[in-house]
Amino acid sequence: MQTRLETSGEARRDAADGISLNPQSDAVHWSFAAILAALHLGAVAALFYFRWSALAVFALTWIFGQNIGIAVAYHRLLTHRGYLVPKWLEYALALLGCLAMQGSPIYWVAVHRMHHQYTDRPGDPHSPRDGKWWAHTGWILTGKIHNGSAIPMRYAPDLMKDRFYRWLNVYHWVPTVLLGLALFASGGLSWVLWGIFLRVTLGLHATWLVNSATHLWGSRRFETRDDSRNNWWVALITGGEGWHNNHHAHPLSARHGMAWYELDPNYWCIWLLAKAGLATGVNAKKVAG
Repeated sequence: MQTRLETSGEARRDAADGISLNPQSDAVHWSFAAILAALHLGAVAALFYFRWSALAVFALTWIFGQNIGIAVAYHRLLTHRGYLVPKWLEYALALLGCLAMQGSPIYWVAVHRMHHQYTDRPGDPHSPRDGKWWAHTGWILTGKIHNGSAIPMRYAPDLMKDRFYRWLNVYHWVPTVLLGLALFASGGLSWVLWGIFLRVTLGLHATWLVNSATHLWGSRRFETRDDSRNNWWVALITGGEGWHNNHHAHPLSARHGMAWYELDPNYWCIWLLAKAGLATGVNAKKVAG
């Protein structure tokens, strides 16, 4: 099971040298804990500022930030290169990924490549074998891997060569700030609470469910060397990322829902890009049944 990605020689030696890539500790990453707490408080506050227009803002920003930004861009394009797009479009999609507040493209891609290289073995940054809470959120709160740390950068040398991604590695928060200002100017506090705080908070948990739930519960179509599962309700929440056993068996595939009944809206977006002539080399694995 291989992925189409670049890792440095230093990274490839990590497991052989016995390096603990994301060791658990008792020290809490307080700056992230404070941000996470603020996001959750804002998400709760959003419920008291409901407007139909705010709900529409939530839906629109979810599609662009979570489905397109994280799944279509960060995951299926930048991490696995399951398809290719012109560089200008790649950069635009990466900016959408920043709106999810899950770190820079370099950080996100590197962590996910580490996950594939060491899935459910020593070196996996967020395996449920180290604890359910650890796999969901603990690995960020008390782990050692964070945006800008040295180890993740070894796993994304292709992005590190690109000046735009190096800039975004530092300023990945800028798109969210600009969006927040635009939402406040257009619709006031309710738009900010629904379009930033509630959407980002739920989006974080949706992504973390792929790390935790899809390695715990669900069915297995393929006999992979890990605990990956196809989980229909995580797939429903994430637009297709929950077909995780399919993904681990065929990581290069831009299509995760490989049977007709496995809905994969994130792949539909890639399909539309291909039909428009903007996506090429689309790897679309499919199975019978």
